[in-house]
Amino acid sequence: MRVLVTGASGMFGKAVATALINRGDDVTVFQRSRSGLGCREILGDITNPDDVARSVDGIDAIVHMAARVSPIGSPRAFEDVNVGGSANIVAAASRAGVTRLVNVSSPSVAHVGAPQVGAGASPAEPLLARSRYARSKAKAEILMLEADRPGLAVVSVRPHLVWGPGGTQLVERIVQRARAGRMRLVGSGAALVDTIYVDNAANAIMAAIDRAEQAHGRALVISNGEPRPVAELLRSICLAAGVEPPTRHLPLGVTKALGGGAELLWNGLGLRRDPPMTRFLAEQLGTAHWFDQRATRQLLQWEPSISLAEGLERLATHAQQRRPEEVGLSVDSVRSTGGATQ
Repeated sequence: MRVLVTGASGMFGKAVATALINRGDDVTVFQRSRSGLGCREILGDITNPDDVARSVDGIDAIVHMAARVSPIGSPRAFEDVNVGGSANIVAAASRAGVTRLVNVSSPSVAHVGAPQVGAGASPAEPLLARSRYARSKAKAEILMLEADRPGLAVVSVRPHLVWGPGGTQLVERIVQRARAGRMRLVGSGAALVDTIYVDNAANAIMAAIDRAEQAHGRALVISNGEPRPVAELLRSICLAAGVEPPTRHLPLGVTKALGGGAELLWNGLGLRRDPPMTRFLAEQLGTAHWFDQRATRQLLQWEPSISLAEGLERLATHAQQRRPEEVGLSVDSVRSTGGATQ
């Protein structure tokens, strides 16, 4: 199958493209800079309709991953890339005769601030979204699913907190803040949170391509199905990366207030570096969010193959190879706790 992957320059995008290449698909990647994956590459801008049209020529299936992912930024920046870019993909796919389109979304599109306990894939809520990123992704998902029709099967997959070696979104941000002594546990740290290891997420995306006819028109959350208390997850990730885990707590209400103030200041001044906290991040760290996976796994005929514990061992090995002089904990120290605290 001839598959286009947009936004294949990050950990997750590269994992998806690599998995498709390894199983024998004819893969093209489209992004702003070279990925070095050894497949056909088209450089361009997702907000440019001509660039997008050029990338889909002769393609059977698209995995749309290109997005602006940031805790801050102007509404226009998020709208142009996440909504406008998705509209360009839909238009180009329709003209080029693409038959399968997998939109990579986020559970944040349906998060309205309340805990999500054993939840399914609720409808996207752009008016109630808790961040500019989530709002734009919600609009994009609605746009994508509305394009589902005979001849173009559209599925929207919402991976929940993708992580793994080399990731810059979840793991790296946790590790950087913990190393700088800026990571805090929000509330009691007991809220249950699920995640998904990057290779499991990549395999789920391939399953969505293969099962697009059965799953079309649907939004599906994917996760490892191993919810853990957020304090345990943070501790496990920090141990695997060789940094001291956070032990100090802040009340959820205080953290949300601090996050709201930081957002106003950062957006008002146009600062580019990440703020120390946002309202959305406070809610993610202080409220439960895990999902019922039974319908998703049955529909996609997919199961995670790498457990949370095995993923943490891989993370520890990667950290030791990357910075052996900085990592004071061995893989054995992570394995001895089963990848979690006792």
